[in-house]
Amino acid sequence: MKDLFAGSPDGLPAPDVDWYPEWLAPTDAVRMSMQLVDEVAWRQDEMGTPAGRVPLPRLTAWQGEPDAVYVYSGIRNVPQPWTPTVAALRDAVEAVCGARFNSVLLNRYRSGTDSMGWHADREPELGARPVIASVSLGVARRFDLRHNKTGVVQSFSLKGGSLLVMKGDTQTSWRHRVPKEPRVMGERINLTFRWVTAR
Repeated sequence: MKDLFAGSPDGLPAPDVDWYPEWLAPTDAVRMSMQLVDEVAWRQDEMGTPAGRVPLPRLTAWQGEPDAVYVYSGIRNVPQPWTPTVAALRDAVEAVCGARFNSVLLNRYRSGTDSMGWHADREPELGARPVIASVSLGVARRFDLRHNKTGVVQSFSLKGGSLLVMKGDTQTSWRHRVPKEPRVMGERINLTFRWVTAR
């Protein structure tokens, strides 16, 4: 199923996204989540803040082609080689999106206290109108998109096996986040596939 948010009847802005809530079969989503826990080299990065460097509130990994180096929040991500499950997901996502991806950022939210703050993926190496495909595995987490000019928020519950594709002007006109949800138990793994132009 594909849900398009092309604008609301009352004229409020809507992000340019494609949403596939049931993209993977539940059994496949569970199997792939377990495989990623084992095969990915997870790490605890640190980000710069006014108070100094602090650990990211989640685990991460960066995979892709050798020249797909990506820098964000003061972290220089040199890609690790594609692992089998990640490569299989990449191929399946490319077929849906009609786009090619040479890299992926993996985020592992160990519980509802792990999170990601408001941001947009606007680094120059992503291009002006990037296509970013987000695959969710594990427990459902809330994902918010907030319009820069109006403050309108579009929220999704991204459960295991769903695919959300952000495109067009989404990164220039909207910010997004995964808020803390202390009551949520269990892990979520998110993969955001993208194309990075070598610097």
